[in-house]
Amino acid sequence: MNRTITLSALCAFVGLAASANASVVFTSTGAGGRAASVEFSTSGNNLVVRLTNTSLIDITAPAQVLTGVYFNISGGSISLSRVSALLAAGSSVVGDTQPAGGVVGGEWAYRGGISIAGASYGISSVGLGVFGGGDLFPGPDLDSPTSPNGVNYGITTNNDNFSNNNGGASVPLIRNSVVFTLSGLPTGFDLGRISGVVVQYGSALDEPQDTTTLVPTPGALALLSMGGLVASRRRRVQG
Repeated sequence: MNRTITLSALCAFVGLAASANASVVFTSTGAGGRAASVEFSTSGNNLVVRLTNTSLIDITAPAQVLTGVYFNISGGSISLSRVSALLAAGSSVVGDTQPAGGVVGGEWAYRGGISIAGASYGISSVGLGVFGGGDLFPGPDLDSPTSPNGVNYGITTNNDNFSNNNGGASVPLIRNSVVFTLSGLPTGFDLGRISGVVVQYGSALDEPQDTTTLVPTPGALALLSMGGLVASRRRRVQG
């Protein structure tokens, strides 16, 4: 009886192991109420990155606008190509008309081989002296200039009262979240290879950069719990 239960538990454990890495989420908090989340997932050979401003504050300055994310991939470099940058479901543009199909690629750039905050890969809506017009995702230029520059089309919060923004934060912004797709992952890519995730605010490298913390997903927590169950059943059988 115990031997059968152990086998069943082990099969469930293996199944969870295959699915627990379906996505990984990193979150950050910073001074003044800054908060963000970065979710990485895969779709075939694509890396999908969802960048969200989760802060509850009313943004009143450019340095509170979420404008980028940097990360590392361990185990050897990977050449990724830009596929799309789209408004996430439920997100919208404030201060400008809504882009056709939710396409905001003309305002966001991706580049590998960078060196910012210890990271080698980056997605950004500002140039920072690193990202240029040739690094943009597919899509029309929604707000001049054509190269990444300033916080325009950066990500604001759900609680942002756009009417009281000041300084550079008066430009068009994205409320809540953007989903980026990059192609070129090797088959069977392990999301556990992603680390060193840092989010950028404002339009300069000396403006806030917040490090992130990996959040255990429900699948990963279940995996750990099932692992304990298997170990316990094994001890009972051996005993």
